[in-house]
Amino acid sequence: MTDKAATPSDQPSSTPFVVEADATAAYWHNRADNMLPPPDMMGAYMRNRPVPGQSVAGRKAWIIGSGIAGLAAAFYLIRDGGMAGEDITILDALQIEGGSLDGAGNAEDGYIIRGGREMNWNYDNLWDMFQDVQALELPEGYSVLDEYRLVNDNDPNFSKARLMHRQGEIRDFATLGLTRSQQWELIRLMLKRKEDLDDITIEQYFSADFLETNFWFLWRSMFAFENWHSLLEMKLYMHRFLDAIDGLADMSALVFPKYNQFDSFVRPLVDHLKARGVKVQFGTRAYDLAMRVAGDTRIVTGIHARIDGIDQVMPVAEKDVVFALTGSMTEGTAYGDMDHAPVLERGRHEPGADSDWALWKNLAQQSPLFGKPEKFYGDTDRSMWESVTLTCRPSPLVERLKQLSVNDPYSGRTVTGGIITFTDSNWVLSVTCNRQPHFPDQPKDVLVLWVYALLMDKDGNRVAKPMPACTGREILEELCHHLGIADQIEAVVANTKTRLALMPYITAMFMPRAAGDRPHVVPAGCVNLGLMGQFVETSNDIIFTMDSSIRTARVAVYTLLGLRKQVPDISPTQYDIRALLKAARALNNGEPFPGERLLHRLLGKTYYAHILPPLPDRDHGTREAAERELGALLGKGGQALGVIGGWLERVRDSLVPPRG
Repeated sequence: MTDKAATPSDQPSSTPFVVEADATAAYWHNRADNMLPPPDMMGAYMRNRPVPGQSVAGRKAWIIGSGIAGLAAAFYLIRDGGMAGEDITILDALQIEGGSLDGAGNAEDGYIIRGGREMNWNYDNLWDMFQDVQALELPEGYSVLDEYRLVNDNDPNFSKARLMHRQGEIRDFATLGLTRSQQWELIRLMLKRKEDLDDITIEQYFSADFLETNFWFLWRSMFAFENWHSLLEMKLYMHRFLDAIDGLADMSALVFPKYNQFDSFVRPLVDHLKARGVKVQFGTRAYDLAMRVAGDTRIVTGIHARIDGIDQVMPVAEKDVVFALTGSMTEGTAYGDMDHAPVLERGRHEPGADSDWALWKNLAQQSPLFGKPEKFYGDTDRSMWESVTLTCRPSPLVERLKQLSVNDPYSGRTVTGGIITFTDSNWVLSVTCNRQPHFPDQPKDVLVLWVYALLMDKDGNRVAKPMPACTGREILEELCHHLGIADQIEAVVANTKTRLALMPYITAMFMPRAAGDRPHVVPAGCVNLGLMGQFVETSNDIIFTMDSSIRTARVAVYTLLGLRKQVPDISPTQYDIRALLKAARALNNGEPFPGERLLHRLLGKTYYAHILPPLPDRDHGTREAAERELGALLGKGGQALGVIGGWLERVRDSLVPPRG
């Protein structure tokens, strides 16, 4: 789908301008009728400031939801759309900004974060925005991006205990552990067309043995995929993170914020917006939109909202624009603590009227243009998992953590380098300790750890209960069991506070889906409505990332304001031969992939030699090594092998003429 914006009168064109670029839509080439860069081109040329296509004077913007998508919509309305901040109002049912990007608490009561943010360098929408947002702890003129680079460039991330089993033993995770047939399962998936994967699950496609490999434990725990989730979404993730596959095992491909997600991203962005006059109205749950329908055109005329418990209709002028979040990952979160298990208030198949799903449900009842929200919220058993925040003072847990960490946990540098996953855990339990302090006000002798698990219907290995039925003490006992310190649980409990968060929809966006289940960012015919977040359709992007949420906001803003500025497709690294080569090596467990020695023989002394992963053996440049590989690929037909080998030598010699 391509979201289209009106063409400004000073640049007439018979072809509607495409806001959301799609690299897979067609073959791109230079031609006279196209002055736009490639659809997935990034860089300074894409930093142009568009001339507004439709005047923003006298127009107002209503943004439903103050999560990262809503905040990004306000940012782009101001920076690229030229709208005055005082004409932008953000509505939120909560009493604080940030949505799912939370972070709260204190050392005495315990800190809490429902999730964390692991990112890489090509989150291009996120960095596009945060390079223009003032950092909280650097002098005026330094951005959040500057601060982020300062932290990560001087403190590399990696893990030395990514996978564990057998009550405290580090499992060998040096390779992805894929057989040749399992490697082909992944390659075939990447070759499949997106349109052929509607409503297919991961476990319907992959072999049972594949789902027990190192690769799958690394993948599922890092991205929170379940076996029954969407195969299409896994494919999109493979393309999106192809350049990071060789850093998947030890997490060296990742970068992390200095603090928790709220203090690192939400606070500076909210400060940026409020300084420009943006208003945030809390205690306001928008649950429906009034629309005037004329033929194929839909215009929002009012917002039905419950404001401090009272139903009201907020009028929307015809020239105003509305940006709305569809669905929510963290809606309906149930909380618990050391002595209390969380109690869900949402039904398995129906979230109820007083939920963040109400707006999307009511829109879908108006028209099939708005998708099928029930595909995503309709089975909480398959979209739910639980996270736990541990506030730790010195104890045997901290001492065990020190043994598994890259640096001393109190040093302010990388600690575990990401999650540690216990592969023999019935819950698929993981624990992580990011750089400390994780909160700006955190005492020096306190560490904040985060724990989560994927499977909610299995009894623990030590505690004979499913995780949602457990108190914080029982979850702590299960964690200590897997760390090999179960005999010291009392000392751990005495110095640890636990806060639990059971989230019924945390991976709802991964549920199997088909074309039409999610609405487009700007549904066909909608004149002043844009949809944002994790439950809308984009060309090739994934979901469950800050970058994807920001992308949807950009597409919506540029489209509704008629800006002649494209939102590029995802980073083109999936097409980069260097990324393809190193990914092939990683999938082949670090060993040269079939044909790699032939490439070295052919290109080893050319300008392109540097794109090839170094070979591990001494005979990598010899003709004999290349012929052995050729024989393995083609069989032992001696005469044919000799002919092809001779041809290879002649090609190589023609590429590298002798020096004279």
